[in-house]
Amino acid sequence: MLAPKKVKHRKWRRTDQIRGRATRINSVDFGDFGMKSLGRSWITARQIESARRVITRYLQRGGKIWIRIFPDKPMTAKSGEIPMGSGKGAVDHYVAIVKPGTVLFEISGVSEEDAMKAFKLAAYKLPIKTKFVTKVNK
Repeated sequence: MLAPKKVKHRKWRRTDQIRGRATRINSVDFGDFGMKSLGRSWITARQIESARRVITRYLQRGGKIWIRIFPDKPMTAKSGEIPMGSGKGAVDHYVAIVKPGTVLFEISGVSEEDAMKAFKLAAYKLPIKTKFVTKVNK
């Protein structure tokens, strides 16, 4: 699964606010079709991998897939039945911060119907609502 090789700080502060709309990864740049988020959430590395597997299996390894998000925020957890105090828990998994308008995945080399169906199947694996977008020719 996806995880950063090296991080500046091992444990981050856990802020629940994901404010604003996506300003960076908000257009289809590499592929012909994309999956865009409509909500805001943390998406775990497991969820990204699960969605990627669904897309590749449906397309039967045809076309090219780009994953536009990367889980770089560490989430910590303490094991069960541990009393309060005694510091912050160990890093458990990593999440990607997703804002509304973020393009999550892109596909090229397949028909629009196949891309739409693959993204619909992948959307079931994600905790947010998504929509199908196409590349705008400039």
